[in-house]
Amino acid sequence: MSDKKVLIIGGGVAGLSTAIELAKHDVKVVVIEKEKTVGGHARQFTCKATDACVKCGACIVEEKIDAAVSHPDITIYSGARLTEIGQQGQFAISFINQNEEIQQCKVDAVVMATGFQPFDPINKPFGYKRFDDVITNLDLEKRIRKEGVVRRPSDGNIPGKIAFIQCVGSRDSSLNHLWCSRVCCGSALRMANLIKSRKKSTEISFFYIDVQTFGKDFQYNYDLIKDQVRMIRAIPGDIFLTADRKLKLEYFLSSEGKQAEELFDLVVLSVGITPGGNADSILEKIGLKTAEKGFLDEPSMISVPGVFAAGTAKGPGSIAESVADAGRVALDVLNYFQAQHN
Repeated sequence: MSDKKVLIIGGGVAGLSTAIELAKHDVKVVVIEKEKTVGGHARQFTCKATDACVKCGACIVEEKIDAAVSHPDITIYSGARLTEIGQQGQFAISFINQNEEIQQCKVDAVVMATGFQPFDPINKPFGYKRFDDVITNLDLEKRIRKEGVVRRPSDGNIPGKIAFIQCVGSRDSSLNHLWCSRVCCGSALRMANLIKSRKKSTEISFFYIDVQTFGKDFQYNYDLIKDQVRMIRAIPGDIFLTADRKLKLEYFLSSEGKQAEELFDLVVLSVGITPGGNADSILEKIGLKTAEKGFLDEPSMISVPGVFAAGTAKGPGSIAESVADAGRVALDVLNYFQAQHN
């Protein structure tokens, strides 16, 4: 299908994987990514392997980046932003590249791979951005990827006690974020296992509502760490900074009907997956809408032939799930072209 061209909006793992699969069938692909680098949030993830691979997916991202960047049929514009998109037989595209130059092209199909936005916990009662040693799981990923060990941002010391707080920004009725982000429990437990493998004396507490078991490898990873981590089913509340720079976490043990508190050196907030920030304006240009939750409404895309969605733009999912979905979407695009040809 060397006469076909596809625009992919978003250069995360789903967008790049879709591009690679299409390029295998001689489809020309243009990828527009708003950030200066491709790979999306997943590019920040550190490998969590200890004695063996724990299927965290971090290595997949680098593989997809290398494959997409080097493929002759894939053109990537990073630091770019879409300005116009209209349909007149083909889709007419206008975008501004990182040099602030306007570029235009025509494509035969569009794949929305706009990804997700990590929940910002700044308004939650945990002291994020007020206390240096309250960080998000993404902050922790970046720190360990860069330094190899986890350290307290406030003083650079290795923390003796760490608390992981789950479901920050998801499964939250006060925000109308009723969905589960699917990946947080598994990711946090893998991270806990990595930290323990590098410093066994680290005490880790895992505060959760329910442990979500998404993914075929979850039980294996859970069994690796469950006896090394304090699993606390509780509702965390406020965090206060003590005079000696510890973090005092208050939490409610619903099973016992009592309040408790504990001191930690570092608190990690597992922030939820929320809808991507730039999808709505793009959808308006091509006459589509988001679903009630704010993610892309895949069934509504049938109303505009040639428009598809991939990965976490449609809802929470893991790296492996995004890659698998990209393969399905690429097949849908190829079938769409074949139907046009017939």
